[in-house]
Amino acid sequence: MSVPVFLITPPFTQLNTPYPATAYLKGFLNTRQIKSFQADLGIEVTLELFSKQGLINLFQQVNNDPAVFSGNAKRIIALRDDYINTIDATILFLQGKNPTLGHLISKRNFLPEASRFAQLDDLKWAFGTMGTQDKAKHLATMYLEDLSDLITECVDPHFGFSRYAEKLGRSANSFDELYASLQKEYTYLDKILIDILQKRIAEVDPALVALSVPFPGNLYTSLRCGQWIKKNYPGIKVVMGGGFANTELRSLSDERVFEFYDFITLDDGEAPIENLLLFLEGKKAVNELKRSFTLINGQVTYINNTACTDYKQGQVGTPDYSDLLLDKYISAIEVINPMHSLWSDGRWNKLTMAHGCYWGKCTFCDISLDYIKLYEPITAQLLCDRMEEMIAQTGQNGFHFVDEAAPPALMRALAIEIIKRKLTVSWWANIRFEKSFTRDLCLLLKAAGCIAVSGGLEVASDRLLLLIEKGITVAQVARVNKHFSEAGIMVHAYLMYGFPTQTAEETINSLEMVRQLFEAGILQSAFWHQFTMTAHSPVGLNPEKYKVKKISTVIGSFANNDIEHSDLTGADHPSFSFGLKKSLLNYMHGACFDYPLQKWFDFKIPKTTVAPDYILNALQHEDVLSSKPTTKIVWLGNKPSIVNFTKSKKGNHWQMSELTFQNKRDVLSIKVSEQQGAWLAEMLEKLSVAQLKTYTIQEVKQNYEAAFLDDFELFWDNKPVNGLHKFGLLQL
Repeated sequence: MSVPVFLITPPFTQLNTPYPATAYLKGFLNTRQIKSFQADLGIEVTLELFSKQGLINLFQQVNNDPAVFSGNAKRIIALRDDYINTIDATILFLQGKNPTLGHLISKRNFLPEASRFAQLDDLKWAFGTMGTQDKAKHLATMYLEDLSDLITECVDPHFGFSRYAEKLGRSANSFDELYASLQKEYTYLDKILIDILQKRIAEVDPALVALSVPFPGNLYTSLRCGQWIKKNYPGIKVVMGGGFANTELRSLSDERVFEFYDFITLDDGEAPIENLLLFLEGKKAVNELKRSFTLINGQVTYINNTACTDYKQGQVGTPDYSDLLLDKYISAIEVINPMHSLWSDGRWNKLTMAHGCYWGKCTFCDISLDYIKLYEPITAQLLCDRMEEMIAQTGQNGFHFVDEAAPPALMRALAIEIIKRKLTVSWWANIRFEKSFTRDLCLLLKAAGCIAVSGGLEVASDRLLLLIEKGITVAQVARVNKHFSEAGIMVHAYLMYGFPTQTAEETINSLEMVRQLFEAGILQSAFWHQFTMTAHSPVGLNPEKYKVKKISTVIGSFANNDIEHSDLTGADHPSFSFGLKKSLLNYMHGACFDYPLQKWFDFKIPKTTVAPDYILNALQHEDVLSSKPTTKIVWLGNKPSIVNFTKSKKGNHWQMSELTFQNKRDVLSIKVSEQQGAWLAEMLEKLSVAQLKTYTIQEVKQNYEAAFLDDFELFWDNKPVNGLHKFGLLQL
């Protein structure tokens, strides 16, 4: 095989599903009739390491000086035969190929156990009412984590399942430390990686190797790949791109980086990689490259041919997952967090509804960069076409939409298209908690296979949400979360502490808001992270406005994104970290809602000033569902059965109809006049989501008033008709 482009994801991203960047690029190259091959070296290295022969080799590496090892490492080494004899069967189980082993694993007498298994109380809490398979996956994941701890302590301190040498790559203003590490002998993991890379390069025989580096944890291994290729195959050109370059390397000036790569591209990769290939073929000059760094006369030079425009999202093709070892990925449950479990358990096809962010105002976000700034949605029809193509190719009907924030209007159109095509899919997406997510829209999304949403509540304080320019309030978030939760869609909130000027009282008030959201049952999952100031965000670009000060103003020659800063008016933010996370773990388990907030902290905290019924009051003041004339009405339900009968009272007789509606779980009967019954049955047929025409509420009203002299709102907005939303009559 000889192909122009070899697309590589270096170790490590996720173990359960491939990171989508190479699949996106391969899909684009297909549209240009450019052959390519892709590989996720992360899963390949993992499977090589965690195999019977891999563990035999690993334990041979750690027998040098056991006296200096911790008690945990000594225990694992003592149980080496148990690990070696169980590893292949456990990996098969996590790949979904050996499900019956779950019963054996759950009995707790099959896998050897070291320090990671100390979380027994958490295990009972999380899996007491859950299935054997989930419990077994979590136990098997802890077993692998024990082995990971052994590797980190005794073999390679940089190892991590979803990151490798991340500390070296994170905020590395200088290339010195990374460069020094790359001059050393190969680590044990390096040897496994390079052995696999060597075989792959020989098989693929590419002209160009494109390394996708989404995170700091992929950087070191990408440099090792580039280093080996340039030494052993100097004719092959190496290009690096991805999320790390896009955010960290925009001011790159260290020429030593180009001992490992020939080119580095920024932002959307389609046009840059096409231009690069044309340049390598002699069809374009170097000054025609698109958003690319390279070395010219020993100087790092940035070239951006502005005459070359980027491709529209409708032109980039369908992500192509061929070549990847889709049946070899591992479903793990690493942490007991519902959304994180969803993230790491099962294989998800990745898709994007819209390029960029339709909101684009949050002051902590990199809104000055094109990947956020340039908003471009695609049509629901094209999205569904791509979903059908990917289902046919991968055999998987689960989708994770990786948007910055999925647009509500496009989610509505996509849901209707999914239902029209009768697609059986499960999907989840990142959103903004905005009031567009009404009760009926959430019911529609659920009917179309949406199982979860995640969104940024950030700092649960209206003052700070205003400063962040989030465009939401805590009360609004509560009402939106109620709509999702009542529709049966799981809600995960990203939570932030340490935003500039945030006081200790505001941090505790945020915690109280979060406690109430969980107690009300309208938030199922969440995660706290500390605010980071980035170079391309409004806070980073104008720190004085937010009353923070950069600790250093020096622009490094390598990575420049995270900015160290001091917040003179805010609290001691790091001190709150442990208490916030410990309380959240309990709230996610439905526990300790009655504990005073002080209990989570070992230092004196302010008392909360949030009313104990703040969230419950917010939920009672539901936004009035006032329909605009353009509001669309759709019917998702089945055709009702109709029985006509005569109602008699005090000598008077009325011709009535009883309409019986059936859904998968319930039955509803409503009684109206015979004429109204006939009209309603006929109108529901017209409103069916399967019909080509979509009616507005104004058109439905006009149709009703043409048939009757009655008040339309009196019929439509009251019992029994207004209960039909539970059976699929939705106002959107």
